[in-house]
Amino acid sequence: MRVLDITRRRLNTFFHIKSIIHRKVSCDYIQKRELSSNYSKNDSILPVLIVGAGPVGLVLSVLLTKLGVKCAVLEKSITFSKHPQAHFINNRSMEVFRKLDGLAEEIQRFQPPVELWRKFIYCTSLTGSTIGSVDHMQTEDFDQIVSPVSVAHFSQYKLNGLLLKQLETIGFTIRSDDGLDHRPLGEREILMGHNCISVDATDNFINVTTSFVKEGKRITKHIPCSFLVGADGAGSTVRNLVGIEMRGEKDLQKLVSIHFCSHELGQYLMYEKPGMLFFIFNTEAIGVLVAHDLKQGEFVLQIPFYPPQHNFEDFTSETCKRLIFKLVGRELSDVNVVDIKPWVMHAEVAEKYLACEDRIILAGDAAHRFPPAGGFGMNTGIQDAHNLAWKLAAIVKGITPMSILSTYEMERRPIALFNSALSIQNFQAAMAVPAALGLAPTIANSVHQAINSTVGTILPPGIQKTLLDGIFSLGRAQLSDFVLNENNPLGSSRLAKVRHIFEEGKSLQLQFPAEDLGFRYREGALIPEPNGEGVPNKPEPPTGRRQEYIPSADPGSRLPHMNVRVLPDFTGEATISTLDLISGDKVEFLLIIAPIDSSYRLAHAVLYVAKELDVLVKVCVIWPDGLVNGDARSKDSLVPWENYVDVVEVRRTSNSSSWWGLCKMTHMGAILVRPDDHIAWRVKSAVVGDIRLEMKRVFSAILGNRIIV
Repeated sequence: MRVLDITRRRLNTFFHIKSIIHRKVSCDYIQKRELSSNYSKNDSILPVLIVGAGPVGLVLSVLLTKLGVKCAVLEKSITFSKHPQAHFINNRSMEVFRKLDGLAEEIQRFQPPVELWRKFIYCTSLTGSTIGSVDHMQTEDFDQIVSPVSVAHFSQYKLNGLLLKQLETIGFTIRSDDGLDHRPLGEREILMGHNCISVDATDNFINVTTSFVKEGKRITKHIPCSFLVGADGAGSTVRNLVGIEMRGEKDLQKLVSIHFCSHELGQYLMYEKPGMLFFIFNTEAIGVLVAHDLKQGEFVLQIPFYPPQHNFEDFTSETCKRLIFKLVGRELSDVNVVDIKPWVMHAEVAEKYLACEDRIILAGDAAHRFPPAGGFGMNTGIQDAHNLAWKLAAIVKGITPMSILSTYEMERRPIALFNSALSIQNFQAAMAVPAALGLAPTIANSVHQAINSTVGTILPPGIQKTLLDGIFSLGRAQLSDFVLNENNPLGSSRLAKVRHIFEEGKSLQLQFPAEDLGFRYREGALIPEPNGEGVPNKPEPPTGRRQEYIPSADPGSRLPHMNVRVLPDFTGEATISTLDLISGDKVEFLLIIAPIDSSYRLAHAVLYVAKELDVLVKVCVIWPDGLVNGDARSKDSLVPWENYVDVVEVRRTSNSSSWWGLCKMTHMGAILVRPDDHIAWRVKSAVVGDIRLEMKRVFSAILGNRIIV
């Protein structure tokens, strides 16, 4: 019997090892073949399964569907959250939303008027004296010179609502159990209350096991998919299941988030003290109030939280109301506490974005979590989705091999690391004002740590709490009217320091145009500049200050915006952005040229190579302002090709730069733009030598070594 047991164990070990080897070989095989051929043979394998129905997962669903990729979404919550959460949408995200069937226009229509949210206000109470304020909107933020759309202030749950409406318009349905235990998951479904509990790589797909409750019983379901995208937030189940670690700074601060409504407070602030963020410092409490919508009276109050001396359970609705009244400066008659949540601020980025031979992918907060300062979290996630969508679509459609997915991590992870550093700097800037008032948060954290490491080991919890609150109360005493006034030398000195912080732009910033629009991919699905031309290989470290965006046509940069008119209607008033020339409905590259013979020859070569590669390319011929007439056409120069458009540049003034001047190039050059608006390749003068051979090299490098001999 003992010999049989040993033999059985050895056989089990052998088959286990064989299974692992077989799985590894099958993953390698899947990576090297074109996946599109597999879909037609097995329709039960979903091309893309997205876990997480937040903004990133929903945006990715819309983008993929518009590109013709079948996908579905799993969401562990039974209902969609009404907690406002993120609320600032930067320029680049709004540009992405312009591609989503009028989403940007809807956001602008429904958001509060900019006059109600352009300022950050620092005060002793909402009804008391104002220490100072900062206006974060400048004239250039509205004139649409660098972007066709402005930033927005729009709560996350409202954004989710608009995205869900778009998804329903294109055929998505929202379901719970709905008999899923008896049928395969179909495309264009959002499954609520479905927890992802395991992922397993098999020969031809990722097998995702979900768990959901039906009629009081927990049921599991297996869903096969070719790609799994974890867009399931900071505590990502997908990330944890595949064992990807987060790297960076943990536990920067613990807070309690109090979502409440008060029409009375909204009306008061609308007329007396309109703003987006209110930093409130007084002897009784300290907090940051986010005014999500003054007209609707919707707010979120952020309160510092110091466990274990402070218990989250102590933050009852009544306790939160009393805190609100202390920070408002008087009682309100209509406060309704909607939700109370604890949360921890981190600045971390996933060590990698891809797993299981690049078939499991992280996006959004699952891949990075930042301090909220500057609103980089949701915006970085939306841009992750924009980068990822066209690459997944290109693989599914057989345009590129799977190797292009490595460029997703290659491009997006450095951006997340940069934004993490910038968020930390901006968070530290937010601490500058309380520090100048004698309330340095670092001191509060040190006091808390000292109590935990000393008396915390011997004193009962109640006494610890009393001690901590007593020390904090003594600190807040510096905010009394007796101390904090111009007649008190100490108070006058501190107020002067605060004014200096505002004047120097060293306080918390809302906008970072240079980073929002000017981020650049240094390597990836692009051809870098030869001979070290262009900007340095490494970006300049973040400054934490607002810097203006400078347009660039360097490879990896987002295509500069300029208004143009489509010919032959060159005398008309309707204009579009150069960004509008890039399709959101197909995986199509854009070649921008001037109407000269050498560039037309280049266009012929690009279109010929693209046809060989089965890649869509549209040619855009930009005619200079003032040098075009009604007969201007590229038809004769581009025959027999038909996928082209003639446009004429629209300059704001006679002194404005031409298109090629804006790009810091001459009209002898050309620009090749990717489906996500980023420049894949450019040439500053005519291509020398065999143009077709050169363009084969260019497309081969961009699309993942897909060489045609």
